[in-house]
Amino acid sequence: MPRIHCATPLASGQSLGLPPGAARHVQVLRLQPGDGITLFDGRGGEFEATVERMGRSDVDVRVGTHHAVEREAPLAVHLAVGMPANDRMDWLVEKATELGAASIQPLQTAHGVLRLSGERAQKKQDHWQAVAVAACEQCGRNRVPTVHPVRDLGTWLDSLSPDAPAARHVLGFGDEAQPLGRGTPAGGTAVFLSGPEGGLNPQEQARARASGFVLTTLGSRILRAETAPLAALMHLLAVAG
Repeated sequence: MPRIHCATPLASGQSLGLPPGAARHVQVLRLQPGDGITLFDGRGGEFEATVERMGRSDVDVRVGTHHAVEREAPLAVHLAVGMPANDRMDWLVEKATELGAASIQPLQTAHGVLRLSGERAQKKQDHWQAVAVAACEQCGRNRVPTVHPVRDLGTWLDSLSPDAPAARHVLGFGDEAQPLGRGTPAGGTAVFLSGPEGGLNPQEQARARASGFVLTTLGSRILRAETAPLAALMHLLAVAG
């Protein structure tokens, strides 16, 4: 049965017109009145629903039974990533959503090639959020991870609360780098920070460490900018059980 995200809050027994994105999804699938779909609004669980009317550009549905199904990871892992170039950020957002990331923070860093601001940054954020929604529809998640607005690394670090109960890891190399996953219990929160192509420079690493991040290694191999956050995500979730 098709799974469709509905930004409008849902309740069993209601009839409603789907918001434009969800309605377009139903129309692309060429569903007809009487066909069943699964809806989720991101607040938890999913709903059975039935198409009631198909208009030229709008779709009405009847919302049925709610199922309290959750497919979230045992650890809330927030990824903060120096944006990779080209379409690799799309791929990163899609796969991070499928694998269970709690949120994604795109960052502008010293070595980053992709530079975004103003309207262009907003459009990219909206696009990446739509990629996350589509990934949730495909993989079965009922809670959509937030893709935050693009921020400068330093500004983002300054915004972090020093008392926030989270294990903080920054990808780096050297003798001081620790294996990833230490001190990250199930049911808690972890933040993993990594750079773009070329990584974070020494000054950025030092600033992250001053903000409570532990220098962390993923092993002896050098991973691509879009691969490292995903490897870290899977390792943290595996350690958390």
